[in-house]
Amino acid sequence: MAAHPASARPTLAETDRATPRRWWVALLVVGWFNLVSAVGGGVGLILGNGMGMPLSWLDGTPFDSFVIPGLVLLLVVGGTQALAVLLQHRHLPWYTAAAGVAGFGMIIWIYVEVALLPVYSILHTIYFTTGMLQLIFLLLCLGILPADRRARG
Repeated sequence: MAAHPASARPTLAETDRATPRRWWVALLVVGWFNLVSAVGGGVGLILGNGMGMPLSWLDGTPFDSFVIPGLVLLLVVGGTQALAVLLQHRHLPWYTAAAGVAGFGMIIWIYVEVALLPVYSILHTIYFTTGMLQLIFLLLCLGILPADRRARG
């Protein structure tokens, strides 16, 4: 049985257009950033009593405290990021699917947060962007997006 192409560990001298080492590393770095941010944010919302955000921001939402949103951020967003990073570190073929779910999860989290909360923060833009970057780097790893001008020609 042939190995899945995504399961091959890229080497420093990788020249394969589908998974250049730089896109593989970029995907891993963004995954780690999103993981650490989701865990920190989730723990901060749960244990830090909303990290200084007033409870009035939750008026009109289904939540009366920051505990449930913190759990969702920690377990769902952070959990999918952790799975993606773990699978990628182990060079398992399912890392591509996990990275896609994690990237979309980050984008959905931010979209819902912006829709529910009465305030906007630059952090919304930053984390929406990291979710998009995760998807873009994934597409570059899979060879779906051209990595350079020569690949388009």
